[in-house]
Amino acid sequence: MTAEKRVPRTDVAIRNFAEQSSVSLHMDKFRKSGTGLAIGGAIVFIGVLFISAYWERDIRWLHFLQSWMYLAAIALMLRGSRWGYFIGTGAALFWDYVNVFVTTFLKNGLAQTHLLVHTGHMTRPDQFLSVPGWFGNLAVIVGSVVAYAATPRKQRGDVLRFGFASLATTLFFALTMYLCQPRYLALFPASLHPHLRI
Repeated sequence: MTAEKRVPRTDVAIRNFAEQSSVSLHMDKFRKSGTGLAIGGAIVFIGVLFISAYWERDIRWLHFLQSWMYLAAIALMLRGSRWGYFIGTGAALFWDYVNVFVTTFLKNGLAQTHLLVHTGHMTRPDQFLSVPGWFGNLAVIVGSVVAYAATPRKQRGDVLRFGFASLATTLFFALTMYLCQPRYLALFPASLHPHLRI
């Protein structure tokens, strides 16, 4: 009988290191791609806020203040902080949720998109802005989830941190509405009784 050929420990260690390095590189690519998508979505939404504010003078301060949540998320993402993903996702989830289950803003925007595609013009371009705004926020959510999933050294407390960030962003939305446009505060009790609006 012939003795089994043993692989030297150094070869095994090198192979394991190479495999771990390969996995680490792939995860880093996913994290960077997710971060890029989230930042791109946040920039799109900030652009939507400012264009909308340009057309409607009475919401300029509201949109200016709300844009700071997304700017903060971008700054934290660029620093590699998971708080950027938590804040971005919290703000984006609230905005997209409200415009699907509480208001008809997205529904009206989709109607304007349909009109634009079939006739080449729109009657309410301000409503059309809800479409890139909604998809910009969706990109923030998807990108943040992908980037966080590829982030090493996750912690159990991250669930609580995300919950805190979501609560904080929702309260910040409420505060900006209270200070600038109290008529929008009705969105909050209505959000507790969702109905599909698209």
